[in-house]
Parts: sequence; structure tokens; C-alpha cells
Amino acid sequence: MSNQNFIDYVKINGKSGKGGAGSHSYFRDNLNAKGGPDGGDGGKGGSIVLKGNSQLWTLLHLKYKRHVVCRDGAPGKKKHQTGKSGQNQIVEVPLGTVAKHPETFEVLGEITEDGQEIVLLKGGKGGLGNTNFKSATNQTPRYAQPGQPGKEEWFVLELKVLADVGLVGLPNAGKSTLLSVVSAAKPEIADYAFTTLTPNLGIVKYREYKSFVMADIPGIIEGASEGKGLGHRFLRHIERNAVLLFMIPADSDDINKEYQILLDELKKFNEELMFKERILAITKSDMLDDELEAAMRKEIDVDCDYEFISAVSGKNILELKDKLWSMMND
Repeated sequence: MSNQNFIDYVKINGKSGKGGAGSHSYFRDNLNAKGGPDGGDGGKGGSIVLKGNSQLWTLLHLKYKRHVVCRDGAPGKKKHQTGKSGQNQIVEVPLGTVAKHPETFEVLGEITEDGQEIVLLKGGKGGLGNTNFKSATNQTPRYAQPGQPGKEEWFVLELKVLADVGLVGLPNAGKSTLLSVVSAAKPEIADYAFTTLTPNLGIVKYREYKSFVMADIPGIIEGASEGKGLGHRFLRHIERNAVLLFMIPADSDDINKEYQILLDELKKFNEELMFKERILAITKSDMLDDELEAAMRKEIDVDCDYEFISAVSGKNILELKDKLWSMMND
């Protein structure tokens, strides 16, 4: 999917339908000129409902649909007939979508399963017809309830990519190259920073017909947690990953320092990310001989397991998959 077609943030205005008014009707026919009340209830207004759709991968279809309006409920009728309810508006979204209030940022609901539904804005209830108010002391009530009004509010929809493994690294760390080698995904690859502007997903085949989903996240820079670079736009995708695969190239000036930069940015954004399983991959290690690799191992000081890999030569790729699978299923 092209960068232009991947939309992970939209703001929409929703308006639910108002309830129909109850009827204050009285039964009349050729034999009965003064029958009792027979007013039906009003129909309920339509609601706005979010629904998960596993076939969607982006919020692009909502980019230009800023207003979602529901129909009102119909008024009640005579002969105890309830008015027709307003039709609900179903807003289909990809799995991993979070609905938030635009000002308080309160989470209103999360869609994580196909077919899952969340009522985002409830329609107004229909009013009661005069039949409901008949009593021993009031045989012919001359009033009925009006329907409840609908509601109108703005909502923010954010997509957080659902993946088992999230690739975390500075720009040009080799994340897209790894994803292209271990999966059928075809991310844009070039030898300059910020080649990846949107998350790319790939299904990684593993031993004996097993598989897991890997997400290539746009590169992190210092200050990303404060909104620099692509900032929060990509950091929120990492929250959904079960395992974080940190990636640092073998030609880095200081692997320990670079690892700490990545760790600090994640911690500033959300401290809960520190509790996720993580592993470090030293990429582009095909340029190292055994002696240089051994020397580097003595210098690496990180708080997680690490592996020297090369997506180009295939070095230790299977070993890395084994470790990732073990971490996901521990």
C-alpha cells in the first residue's frame, strides 16, 4: 500500500437520530365513538456504531467522510403501532482502531476483533404513547412523551497497527530490508533516512507452517516522544506489538548509545512499553569478519538478548526467528 493511501488518524463528526414522539391517539370505529387510548410509542433514533473489519488496513475511506448522520425515529401511530426506528450508521474500521474524545483524549472504545461492534453515539429513545399512561383514575390520558433528542459530537479515530513483532530503530537501520527478506511485503527501500513513512506489515513464515506478523515502523529520532520527526504518529503503533525488535546497524558509531536513545524515547512516550519483551538485532553484520564481531561482542552492554544478523546474506535470520517465536509464546 502506498504512503498516500495509509491513513491512521481521522476526526469525524457524528450525529445520532432523535427518538420519535409517542402518539396520543384514541380508538375510534363505527361502533365506538369514544374508545380508550391506543397511541403507540415512538421509534428510537439511529445510533453510530463502529464495527471491526479484518479486510481493512487503513482509515483512508473515512478521510473525506467528516460527517456521519443517523435518521430520526418515526412517531408512534394509532392502534398501538410503534414508530419505525432510525437506521444505525455502521462505520467499518480496521482492527486496532481506537476511538477517543478529541479534547479529553478519553478512550471511548477499541476495536480488536473482526465483527466487533461498539456504540459510539447512541440515538435518542422514542417517546411513550398515551396508552402507557392509562390508569384507574385517568382512563383517557391526553398526553404522550416526546422523543429524546439525538446527540452530536466530534470523535478521533486512531489506528494502532496490530502485529506480533514491531521493528524499532533509527532511520536507515535496515528494518525495511529485513521485512522484505523474511516476508512477502514490498516496502520502499533506499539508502537514505525516512524511506519508510508509514507502517508496513508482513507475514513471516516460520518452521512447520507457523507464521507471525511483523511491522516495520518509521524510524525513531531523538525527541520523537515530544512530537519531533514523525513523533506520536508512529510511536502509538508500537503499543500493539507483543515483542519489540530493536535494530542497530553494525557500522553504528556507538551501539550502546543508540540503543539507549531508542529505549529513552519509548519510555518517555509510554512507560508501559518497558515491560514488553525486546531483543536487539545488529544488522548489516555481513560486513564484519569473525575477529571484529568478537571484539564488538565484548563492547556491547544492553539489557536484553542480541543477535548479529544480515538480511542480505541471511546470516542468523533463522536463529532470530527462533528467538522471536520463543519470546512471543513464553
